[in-house]
Amino acid sequence: MRYRKIDARLFVRNRDRLRKLLAPDSVAVVNANDLMPTNADGTFLMRPNSDLFYLTGVEQEETILLLAPDASNEKEREILFLREPNKRLELWEGHKLSKEEAREISGIQEVRWLSEFAQTFHRRMCEAENVYLNANEHPRAVIEVETRDARFVRWCRERYPLHQYRRLAPLMHRLRVVKDPIEVELLREACRITREGFLRVLGVLRPGMNEMEIEAEYAYEFTRRGARFAYPPIVAAGPNACALHYMQNDQPCLPGQLVLLDVGAAYANYSADLTRTVPVSGRFTRRQRAVYEAVLRVMRAMIRAAVPGKLHREWQKEAELLMFEELVRLGLLRPQEGRNEEARRAAAKKYFMHGLGHPLGLDVHDVGSLREPFAPGWTLTVEPGIYIPEEGFGVRLENDVLLTEEGPVDLMADIPVEPEEIETLMAEARREA
Repeated sequence: MRYRKIDARLFVRNRDRLRKLLAPDSVAVVNANDLMPTNADGTFLMRPNSDLFYLTGVEQEETILLLAPDASNEKEREILFLREPNKRLELWEGHKLSKEEAREISGIQEVRWLSEFAQTFHRRMCEAENVYLNANEHPRAVIEVETRDARFVRWCRERYPLHQYRRLAPLMHRLRVVKDPIEVELLREACRITREGFLRVLGVLRPGMNEMEIEAEYAYEFTRRGARFAYPPIVAAGPNACALHYMQNDQPCLPGQLVLLDVGAAYANYSADLTRTVPVSGRFTRRQRAVYEAVLRVMRAMIRAAVPGKLHREWQKEAELLMFEELVRLGLLRPQEGRNEEARRAAAKKYFMHGLGHPLGLDVHDVGSLREPFAPGWTLTVEPGIYIPEEGFGVRLENDVLLTEEGPVDLMADIPVEPEEIETLMAEARREA
């Protein structure tokens, strides 16, 4: 484990919250993610199932959580099933969790080996009326590979066709979008590590440096602090910044260019999401700075506007209308293009074509219904941008915010964003070098 031990009370509370949402006489099952193949005999590194981690803190492959709150046998109301360790497994793959270790991590007292799952599950199904099964229901998910959860759904329905089946995902989305104080602290640590990576890059960035070298500086800083990339890093110099999800990261950073850095750390599986755009030569040109300051004004205004009770679509609308005014000042749009609100929003999309922000947590594009009003405990990204392919550059800025009753809390308020501060830090690093 690369991160500090998480207080098991977090996972106990999360399971308690889920139990309260289940119908009477229910069972709920959550599976670990598969180890995904690459080529030959290779596999990708394990990425935990976010729902399973949220409920147990366990990251080990093949793990299963079974909840049956109304089971007649009290010991079978909450069970964690694990791969059984053995000497051969330890020789080839290393340490696997013992029952005691799993109890300590999750707060679940009843831990059993996977060989006991089928019989235990049958007993619980004989008492249950409702079965909650899980699936990836993120609206932007592209699902082309069958998951372990999907295979379990098919297996379960074939053997127990007469039960009432229900979707677990909507309940998990409702729970996960509101962050526990322990989760907030983990997000803060991810933001702190992201800050250190960004400061490291400001200190070494020079004309002629390759985008991949910048990525490597982040990788070093994140790894040494027990973190990983929260998502594939975007290091986009010059016109590459106008490709929103550019990930090639293999071009030189030329004098006079801007480089867009959309890079965040994940700590204990909780994701930070930061974007900064900085001058390769250490100073913004007058035009670059004008565009940068326009984006910064929109970001600051929309952080203030991220308040409980607001709908995401209204928040997005406010950003697009504000961006229209900035684009007119920059000479990119004409005032007459904005004859009404709808026209102003449509015109702004030419240079600001993506969403303003999204929920953040165990996944960088975290779950949570954007049809619901914002609520205290949500964490959101705020990421306006202006992209000008005809001028060969784009600017995006992004901070992460926590929504509270007292107003938004900027979790990245200590990460440099003012153009003067960025220029000063880069100049100081070059003098020292």
